[in-house]
Amino acid sequence: MRIATYFSGGLRQVGTVSADGQSITPLALTPQQAERGVLAIIELLNEGHALPEAGGAPIPVSDVTLDAPIPTPRRNVWCVGRNYHAHAKELQASVFKDNDANPESWPIVFTKVPDCVVGPFDDIQLPVGVSDQIDYEAELMVIIGKGGKNISRADAMGHVWGYTVVNDVTARDVQMRHQQWDMGKSFDTFCPTGPWAVTADELDGTRTRVRCWVNGELRQDGPTENMIFDIPALIETVSRGITLFPGDMIATGTPAGVGMGLKPPRYLQAGDVVRVEIDGIGAIENKFV
Repeated sequence: MRIATYFSGGLRQVGTVSADGQSITPLALTPQQAERGVLAIIELLNEGHALPEAGGAPIPVSDVTLDAPIPTPRRNVWCVGRNYHAHAKELQASVFKDNDANPESWPIVFTKVPDCVVGPFDDIQLPVGVSDQIDYEAELMVIIGKGGKNISRADAMGHVWGYTVVNDVTARDVQMRHQQWDMGKSFDTFCPTGPWAVTADELDGTRTRVRCWVNGELRQDGPTENMIFDIPALIETVSRGITLFPGDMIATGTPAGVGMGLKPPRYLQAGDVVRVEIDGIGAIENKFV
């Protein structure tokens, strides 16, 4: 099942997406529930309620404005660095240089503030005067369905509700300057997600493909089987001593091919368009302005 958050008639709504991705059937939610997007659906299902009934006839996707599936996360988005072997290698002399002694013992975990989440086709604002090394990172986002604490690897996939696409936009110079990554990852608009959420019964996130194009040029192309720490390991790690809640999101790391890893580096400029696509979900595309 695919569920989208979108604007129609000036109102935020939530609906199920047809198998061909061409139409959306609105769900009968209160305005307060709809404001929370797919998060409201996840919480209802987690509480044992059935999926809300249709609240109207299907409408073409082309007639609506797609929003981030969870437009206002309850808290920071969890993110993982150095999680594809080739990507770790391409940045081993820069952002990962302090982890070379034992690079695969523990995942690198950081967060992005919830306020930087935007829709799948929204413009991304370049922080002029603050950073001139803006980079892209195409990633699979895991959405937690059943909360928990100290979740075991064996049980982890039972806590996954679904998946979406994310571009973990990064200010590399700020990331390096502060060493802790949150500031360089959390500028306004630096977390475009979408185009919708796909439930775990429809997509196996451990076996899909992540790709990224910049101005039509393929830059990243990697299967999720190439993760250093797989999805169960990430959930186990993040939930150690920390309670995960329904709707929490975990960005699982990016394949090789980021701008910083190219020789010479190629950072994003005003007018650039970045497209991120994941097999079984769909694509987001954002212009940098």
